[in-house]
Amino acid sequence: MTDQVVHSAVQPFSARAALPWAVGLVVYALLLVAGPRLLGDPDSYSHIALGRWIIAHGTLPASDPFSFSKHGAPWITFEWLSEVIYAAAYALAGWPGVVAIAAAAIALAFGLFTHVLLRELPPILTLLMVIAAIVLLAPHMLARPHVLVLPLMVAWAAALVRCMDRGGPPPYWALPLLILWANLHGSGVLALGLIGPVVLEALLREEPSQWPRVLLHWLPFTALALAASCLTPHGPEPLLMPLTTLGIGSALAWIGEWRPQDFGHIGGFEILLLGSIFALSRGVTLPVVRVLVVMGLLHFALAQIRNADLLAMLAPLYLAAPLGRTFGGPAGSDVAGSSRGLTLAALCVFVAISAVGLARDLRPAPSITPEAAVDKGGLAGPARVLNDYSFGGYLIFAGIPTFIDGRAELYGGPFIERYNRDLALTDLGDFLKLLDEYNIGATLLAPRTPAVALLDRLPEWQRVYSDDVAIVHKRRDTPQR
Repeated sequence: MTDQVVHSAVQPFSARAALPWAVGLVVYALLLVAGPRLLGDPDSYSHIALGRWIIAHGTLPASDPFSFSKHGAPWITFEWLSEVIYAAAYALAGWPGVVAIAAAAIALAFGLFTHVLLRELPPILTLLMVIAAIVLLAPHMLARPHVLVLPLMVAWAAALVRCMDRGGPPPYWALPLLILWANLHGSGVLALGLIGPVVLEALLREEPSQWPRVLLHWLPFTALALAASCLTPHGPEPLLMPLTTLGIGSALAWIGEWRPQDFGHIGGFEILLLGSIFALSRGVTLPVVRVLVVMGLLHFALAQIRNADLLAMLAPLYLAAPLGRTFGGPAGSDVAGSSRGLTLAALCVFVAISAVGLARDLRPAPSITPEAAVDKGGLAGPARVLNDYSFGGYLIFAGIPTFIDGRAELYGGPFIERYNRDLALTDLGDFLKLLDEYNIGATLLAPRTPAVALLDRLPEWQRVYSDDVAIVHKRRDTPQR
């Protein structure tokens, strides 16, 4: 009898229970190794600078404090909590701390992602989906606010999908996730949009006479979800930020992550898309609502490169149960809980990996860090600087007012369009007009920018510094601010 009691108290090691931990730790370790890759976006600089501003002032800005071209214009930061987190990580551990925070959030998202898929799918198919998601998400794995919300997105979507799979009640326990989401990143409207497929599938399962009951069942949850998403310092305004950004229109085509997918060459997105079409053609039957969701996610991913994240992390959650019914799912209805020893071992490995990662000397990519040009070109002086778009984040970080930076919602479509046309010398006269209109006294541009060659030939401008990253020109008679 004693042996039986001891045996029942000690759970045997479960490879399936360990798989989410293993995936999360491997992803975390790989991201720390690839640390500089996470610091390859200029917005990492500006998010830290804004977080420091918020901490120093004890409030959130209501107007632009960082540029001279839009200084004082109405503007809110809809990612304030992420920026404070990144600024605190930078203050405590420098750039390695920023990388560790971003990597931990991505790793946690993939750990949860694996755990959820294992409820419906065998380990091999789960791992294939995890690998596909990593490939799709890899270009956008950056130390920016969107990665901090990935675990919340997976947890929220998984809670809703479980209601679709099991026909359960609304997941009221998940509502606090929306408060965090709304303050970490401006994509909270997506969370509200994911409620729609759950309700639609619930309606299609019932006779029309039962539809009022279904709607009344989900109405309070939807109202509370909307209220939770509005619990920000700016109220519901962050929910409108995606619409504000999309309202920029054709100017978004100048920004890499907002461009459509490029099928001019074979890439990971195309390979996975074609492979998925082939796999789903092998006799898989999908509920109509799941098909609509995946089609919507695919449309977003094709329309803008950055939305491949959504396709990577959400589509598998909606497909898991139908695929499990076709290809065979796990033996049980849920993943066995991990033992206390397994959890402790995973945490120890996490701490060890973190210690090694934090000991590294990491810096953002040189291509977005014109430190030498700013220093040796004397750009910390009073002259207004017409900067390359990719240098805006560093200038904000260095305390130098920018002409333009990554806050597209602040500058608007016409401003961005004009800036890019003028620097490409599409309209030579307007470029010269822009220099005078904004009283530009210096330029900080990438070497391949067409305007550089023109400035070299203008008698009133002088090249004062150049390297592989940036070229500095100054007016011979520099205007003052």
